Amino acid sequence: MDGELGDFLRSRRARIRPEEVGLPSHGRRRVPGLRREEVAQLAGVSVDYYIRLEQGRGPSVSGAVLDAVARVLRLDETEHAYLLTVARPRRTGTGRPAGPRVRPGVQLLLDGMERTPAFVLGRRMDVLAWNALGDAVNGFSALAPAERNIPRQVFLDPAAPGFYPDWAAVAAQTVANLRIDAGHHPDDPRMATLIGELSLRSADFRRLWADHEVKECAYGTKRIQHPVAGLLTLPYETLTVPADPDQTIVAYTPEPGSETAERLTLLGSWKATTAATNN
Repeated sequence: MDGELGDFLRSRRARIRPEEVGLPSHGRRRVPGLRREEVAQLAGVSVDYYIRLEQGRGPSVSGAVLDAVARVLRLDETEHAYLLTVARPRRTGTGRPAGPRVRPGVQLLLDGMERTPAFVLGRRMDVLAWNALGDAVNGFSALAPAERNIPRQVFLDPAAPGFYPDWAAVAAQTVANLRIDAGHHPDDPRMATLIGELSLRSADFRRLWADHEVKECAYGTKRIQHPVAGLLTLPYETLTVPADPDQTIVAYTPEPGSETAERLTLLGSWKATTAATNN
C-alpha cells in the first residue's frame, strides 16, 4: 500500500476538469484534470504542503486540510472517509491471529436464518462462516479454506463470469470494497500477498485496482446464475458484528413469495436431500 495516498489523490485530480471548479481551461496540460498547484490554491494551502501530502510526507496533516482537499476533489462520503484513513493510517502490526474465528453465537444466528442465505466476511473479504442455504447458493464448503475468498473467486475462478450475469459490475464492486479494507490495514502482509497474486494472474483486477475506486458493499442486489436453481435475483444487506468490526454478516433477502424465494426453498430442499444421501 506504499504510495496509496498519492496514487489516490492523483486519480481523483484527474477526474476534475478546471472549468468545473471555476478555473480557466486554456493552455496545454500534460495530464488530465487539475494540477497540484490548483488543488493547493482551491484548498487554501501552500503548493509545497500539498505536494508533501501527495508524497505521503504529511503524517500530521490536519482534518481541516483533508476536508478541504476532499471538497476540492468532490469526493463522496466513502471516498472522503478513505482519504482520512490512508492519510493517517492506523498501524496495527501483524500480531493478530492468522485464522480469525467466528463466535459460536454468530454461527447460531446464521443457522437460525433457515430461509435466508447468509455468510460472514472477514478481513480481505475472506469467507469465515455460512449457513446451509448460504452454502447451497455459493458452494463455500466445496472450496479449500485458502480459496474461500470473494476476490479470488470473482477473478480467478473461470466459472465466475457465468455464475455472475453482471460479472463486470460485481468485479468492480469487489475491488472497490477490497481497497477500503486495504486502506484500513496497510500493514497486513496477507492483504499484500492477495493483491499481488490477483494483479499477477488477472488483467481485469490490475485494471480495476489501478482505478483507485472505493465503495462499500453495504446493500444492493446481486444476480446469480445457479447451476441447480437457475437465475436468482438476490437483494442483500450487510451487518457489522459489534464485537469484531472486521467481520460482516451478509444476508440475501429476496421478496417473500417471489420467484427467487421459491427457487431458494427448492434449493434448500435439494441441499438437504443431497447431504442426507451423502451421509
